[in-house]
Amino acid sequence: MIYTKLGKSDLNVSRICMGCMGIGDPSKGMNKWAVPEEESREIIRYALDQGINFFDTAMSYQEGNSEEVLGKALKDFAKRDDYIVATKFLPRSQEELDRNVSGQAHVADCLDRSLKRLGLDYVDLYIYHMWDYHTPMEEIIEGLNNAVKAGKTRYVGISNCYAWQLAKANFYARENGFAEFISVQGHYNLIAREEEREMIPFCEDQGIALTPYSPLASGRLCRPAGETTKRLELDAYARFKYDKSQDADAGIIERVKELAESKNVLMTEISLAWLLRKVTAPVMGVTKKSNIDGAVKAVELELTQEETDYLEELYVPHALAGVMAQNGKQKAGDVV
Repeated sequence: MIYTKLGKSDLNVSRICMGCMGIGDPSKGMNKWAVPEEESREIIRYALDQGINFFDTAMSYQEGNSEEVLGKALKDFAKRDDYIVATKFLPRSQEELDRNVSGQAHVADCLDRSLKRLGLDYVDLYIYHMWDYHTPMEEIIEGLNNAVKAGKTRYVGISNCYAWQLAKANFYARENGFAEFISVQGHYNLIAREEEREMIPFCEDQGIALTPYSPLASGRLCRPAGETTKRLELDAYARFKYDKSQDADAGIIERVKELAESKNVLMTEISLAWLLRKVTAPVMGVTKKSNIDGAVKAVELELTQEETDYLEELYVPHALAGVMAQNGKQKAGDVV
């Protein structure tokens, strides 16, 4: 495994981050394809054995059970200094808005509950899961700074935002001597490249780490079109994100397949190798050990510029999908 600094921080992270959205009790939360605890523990142990030290979860994943399972496994299989944990918090709920709970109090409460579920005194990275259009930005930034000062998180990051929002937030933090966002977790892969317009150039200029989610487009970039899996069948939200553009994306997926065959590697390796040329550490959701094998191999796989151009050539502009398409329109507290 290869390691790198996460942005301007002193966190030394593996080039692959294990995403834990599919870790935890499948009877809880929206992910019916999630992996139960016993199997999840073995996957986490295997990831550690393969050199992965960076793990991403969230308060919303399987109603917090992802945090619980991850925390127990890491405590049993590794020393605290040997892994990096990131978790995320949601916007204020309608009930909190009705009670006039401040953004600062919301951040503190969410983090305390996540730490309890994880069984940790602190996390390495606390991520603002999506922009809260119902809460003043200043309250969120101050709340996150309070968490850093209290030693409950070492750094703060953000997910699902526009470049102007990240710039505005970090400018406000810098002007007030608060902790700035050191990483951004956006939606980015070979068939979803809208982050290249504004976000990626801005982050490169500012030294902000890129840790994109959905690097394999919920499985579409790791198998030929037409093949199915349990997740592809059960993950309605992924279908919502990708089905509308499947005709435009088909040619790109076919080129991934062609290049994988020519190199005698997995499609996973090609898709991730392309992404690793551009980002710090993709957050790859894992529900089986074999997912890890392909990701680890991708870290060592180098694509030529000609191969990269070949993979990128057919891309056409896409409408925003998923959280970025919905956030701001939904009722406060709704999880998208």
